[in-house]
Amino acid sequence: MRRVYNTELLDALRDEHAVQRAAELLRRGEPVAFPTETVYGLGACVFNEGAVRGIFHAKGRPSDNPLIVHIADIHEVRRVAVQIPPLFGVLATAFFPGPLTIVLDKHPAVPNSVTAGLSGVAVRMPAHLIALSIIRAVGEPLVAPSANRSGRPSPTSARHVLDDLDGRIAAVVDGGECEIGIESTVVSIREGRRVILRPGAITQLQLEQATGEHFETVGLQEHEAPASPGMKYRHYAPQARVVVAYTAEEVCVRAQKQGRIRVLANERVECSADVRPLAAQTLYAEFRRADADGIDEIIVLCDAEIQESAVMNRIRKAAEG
Repeated sequence: MRRVYNTELLDALRDEHAVQRAAELLRRGEPVAFPTETVYGLGACVFNEGAVRGIFHAKGRPSDNPLIVHIADIHEVRRVAVQIPPLFGVLATAFFPGPLTIVLDKHPAVPNSVTAGLSGVAVRMPAHLIALSIIRAVGEPLVAPSANRSGRPSPTSARHVLDDLDGRIAAVVDGGECEIGIESTVVSIREGRRVILRPGAITQLQLEQATGEHFETVGLQEHEAPASPGMKYRHYAPQARVVVAYTAEEVCVRAQKQGRIRVLANERVECSADVRPLAAQTLYAEFRRADADGIDEIIVLCDAEIQESAVMNRIRKAAEG
């Protein structure tokens, strides 16, 4: 039976005790959401298997979808990973703290529920003072998938978290709006390979320039287990139907359909539908705004710039199914 919480809103921007209260709840095994530079995460102590299961339960997340472990100090990686290659140090020096997640060989102490039974564990150090302060106050790494109901657009504000999880989690720490707005880049450096599993704010070019190594990209077949979050299931999706368009002319034709239509674009579009700006920082907020406004269909204009960015991955995921 699902536990019902009186979810606390902890304002870390105004209340100096918010971080300590969040850490107290997390140490107690209660699920707490907090901001990172990418999106808000839903935290649990990594070595507390009951608390980790609570994260899956609160989100309605499939158990075969692995979680990312968040650390506040580079040395903490040895608590959750083994046989760490030198390339990890190169990447960490270049991009930690920041929106990069690195998949390594799992430490035996990490519960299998964290990695969905896989032998790899995903690790990152968030570039957000509140997130880092909470992890340090707890005293151990935290798992922290996005703090939303599974499949919904990821939350970039405390209000978004409450919209999805009020009554399902113990607290949400309000740290304002997230700076980046989409999830971290995920790379695997296991077994001698360098693979981008999920695109994000850190690009393939940046990875290769920092390391002098080539990074390949991979997809996922339907029968395969996801090696990292965001690879398999329909994600980031509003209730409104999401449609991808590639030209302004295509947008105008589609906008003439029956129903309440909204367009997201990073250029000027003259059509009969309401047009809102398209950007990584506001994509999920616009998806949520469309649902609140009762929009039936969201047409996303994906020009060459958008198609080359990590935002395109999120748009395609939202349009699937």
